[in-house]
Amino acid sequence: MTWRLGILWISDRGFRGERKDESKDLIASILAERLPVDFVAYGVAPDEIEAIKEALIDMIERDRVDLLITTGGTGLGPRDVTPEATLMVVDRVIPGFAEEMRRRASQISPNELFTRAVIGTRKTTLLVNLPGAPRSAEICLRAVLDFIEPALELIQGRRG
Repeated sequence: MTWRLGILWISDRGFRGERKDESKDLIASILAERLPVDFVAYGVAPDEIEAIKEALIDMIERDRVDLLITTGGTGLGPRDVTPEATLMVVDRVIPGFAEEMRRRASQISPNELFTRAVIGTRKTTLLVNLPGAPRSAEICLRAVLDFIEPALELIQGRRG
């Protein structure tokens, strides 16, 4: 099974075209190391709850992604609202998944404890929040990489 991948970058400066996304290709290549993915959707949203919600729902409904990775907006800054928007979109939160990501990632880089990333599902899509900094995104993604495909299989009823 090839999984349909979408990546949403949350960044005010990226949305205004003032900054380039340095995580997208890195995330896609890391995922491709472990599971068959087809990168079908990419978007950029400003750090605004409604814009993030709309972009997430659009990728799930229009692009029918199986796996939706967000980067950015998970920290402690006043405009970091990706987790709040994600919580409004998911049907079910998978708290242990995000907790394990923080635990494992913080063993490599203690600052990863500051990520407020959420992992959950909407219908048959797995949503994973990652930090915006490329190194942090890589550390967090690699921390849970082995769990993504089994989670996708469970969500889609392909595994008992």
